[in-house]
This record gives sequence, C-alpha cells and structure tokens, in this order.
Amino acid sequence: MDFRELKQQALTYAKHRELNKFISFGSVAAAILTSKGNVYVGVSIDTACSMGFCAEHAAIAEMLKNQEVKIEKLIAVTESGDIVPPCGRCREFITQLSQDNHNALVMVDSHTTLTILDLLPYDWKAKVSNTW
Repeated sequence: MDFRELKQQALTYAKHRELNKFISFGSVAAAILTSKGNVYVGVSIDTACSMGFCAEHAAIAEMLKNQEVKIEKLIAVTESGDIVPPCGRCREFITQLSQDNHNALVMVDSHTTLTILDLLPYDWKAKVSNTW
C-alpha cells in the first residue's frame, strides 16, 4: 500500500467536530500500515485542559487491540489534506512499541518521507554512536 492510499483512508476520518464546549475531535486523522499489512486509523481529541491525545495515539490503540506493534508506514492529515508530522510525544511512543519502528516510514509533507529514526535521531533507547 502506498502513501496515497493511506492518506485517503485518513482523510475519511479527518473531519473537525465539536462534541461540546470542552472537546472537539477529528481535526487530525492518522493512518498506520503495520508489518502484517493491516491499516489502523485514529483521530485526534482536543480538550480544554490538554487531556486529549493525538491521532497517532488513537491509531496505535487500535493496533494494540489487535496485538500488533510494528509500523511500516504512517501518515497524519488535516481535513484540508495537509500532512502533519508526528509530534515528539508520538515519535517517542512509536519507538517504545518496538525497536523495529525506528525504520517506520513517515510522510512529513507531500514530497518527503523519513524514518522515525530520522525524526528522533538521538533516541535515548537506541545504542547509536555520538549520542548525548
């Protein structure tokens, strides 16, 4: 599956909705392709007091429900189709799931894909030379 197809799956759910005056959801949707070839999609939840979570976390929760931890590809998008790279919290979370996820490909803009290791070069868990 290519990133174009993953983006389309995420766009299906990337629709900003107001639940109430404290919570909105769906501003960002993420699609993850696992090493087993399955796709999991999650949406962001935004709250008035920062208790929400990212779309990547929601997609990963779906993966975990299905006993999967290895990510091949990941893309997150807004309702308008803009690509959003994962935040630092998501990058760290992804690497803690499996060491293999350092090689997961992430689309960071319409012309660029990087690995999680590219996005998190000085991972405290990795045994890489020149770390801090």
